[in-house]
Amino acid sequence: MAVVSVTVNGRVYEIGCDDSQIARIQQLGRMVDDKAQELLRQIGTVPDSRLLVMVGLMLADELTEARDLVKAAGTDLAAVAEGDNRMAAGIEALAGRIESIADRLERS
Repeated sequence: MAVVSVTVNGRVYEIGCDDSQIARIQQLGRMVDDKAQELLRQIGTVPDSRLLVMVGLMLADELTEARDLVKAAGTDLAAVAEGDNRMAAGIEALAGRIESIADRLERS
């Protein structure tokens, strides 16, 4: 098991993780620190525990918005797929009519 140092608001936190997750944990730590710095620019100095809770809430809000977008996109994709299915059925019906007309013309 690896130990990764993550710095948030100038404080170093040691985080244990699998060796394969080191780069990911470092990336996520930078993301948390970026959010913390954004908050500090907006509201000024706050205790670390409160800052981390606020960062957690911001990230949870972003995650919720992303999930809502994915859900809406899934609904949109389902509607597009249904439209494609209807269009395909319409094309098949037209092809059948064209074949029928062609058969009648050949018999004439």
